[in-house]
Amino acid sequence: METSPIIRPAVAGLALATLLCAPILPVHAQPKGQGDWPQRPVRLVVPFAPGGGTDIVARLLAPTLGEAIGQSVIVDNRSGAAGNIAMEIVARAQPDGHTVLVSNVSTASINPILYAGTLKFDPLKELAGVTLLAAIPNLLVSGAGFPPSSFKELVAYARARPGQLNYSTPLGGYSHLDMLDLAARTGMKMVNVPSKGAGSSAASIISGEIHFSIANAASTTPQVKAGRMKAFATTAPKRLADLPDVPTFTEHGLAGVGSDNWNGLFLPSRTPRPVVNRLYQATVEVLQRPAIVEAYAKVAVPVATSASPEAFDSFVKAEVARWSRIIKDNQIRLD
Repeated sequence: METSPIIRPAVAGLALATLLCAPILPVHAQPKGQGDWPQRPVRLVVPFAPGGGTDIVARLLAPTLGEAIGQSVIVDNRSGAAGNIAMEIVARAQPDGHTVLVSNVSTASINPILYAGTLKFDPLKELAGVTLLAAIPNLLVSGAGFPPSSFKELVAYARARPGQLNYSTPLGGYSHLDMLDLAARTGMKMVNVPSKGAGSSAASIISGEIHFSIANAASTTPQVKAGRMKAFATTAPKRLADLPDVPTFTEHGLAGVGSDNWNGLFLPSRTPRPVVNRLYQATVEVLQRPAIVEAYAKVAVPVATSASPEAFDSFVKAEVARWSRIIKDNQIRLD
């Protein structure tokens, strides 16, 4: 088990195959009094490399959101520094609604705590929430060649090899903290091999370079169904419809282990409120369309939206408070 881990800021640099997109639907008229936004293509800045859950969420949203607002929506992957590079790009962007951050639980609610002493900006003050997009459950997975075939066997296998097995997560991200919690609860002693994101972790797990890890269901469920990965547990409150044979952590006697990889939209905090509201309304309307809900469901991404931008901001603040406690309890600090 890793105790009192020292996290060193990571500086980073499975490409997505074909993603199912919803059919093009009629563009809705812009509400009166909300200005001329958008005046040009909108950039969705993703803090991670292609192939991970956040990237999938952005790429499924972009085409139909573009139709809804009458402009192209372009996904721009800006990985590196644990997602802080992308956050700073958006925080420093012109507050006109044309540069939007697709953030997740790690970048939005963990990084502001872990990197508070090193960031040149304050994400909690310089970024404003728009809405939740999705809340993706996670899976504990290994490559197909990993010897254990059940969670009980995995724990026993790891306990018999203290310090010899590894997992792969972005340093300081939700999956890293979840793996630390899992190790503490089961008595396993493992080594984290820092990754640039879920896509690179998945490739390493499939190859056997990484023994096992917690990763989001959006990027791993297709691999499990194809037989390239094994799944031992899910963080979801109940078994996933696509993987009905995979027990929950609660069923394994580990209630509370793991978290959702939620994703949401953020704008520079100085963005005019009418623009924030326009993006909120367009995004929520798109995410309620049956075709979009179905497209997300096919890649194991449950759609989730906020009641308002203000409600999303309150949710993020509550998440920051929760992760602050977890980080303190695990004595995690930057070096």
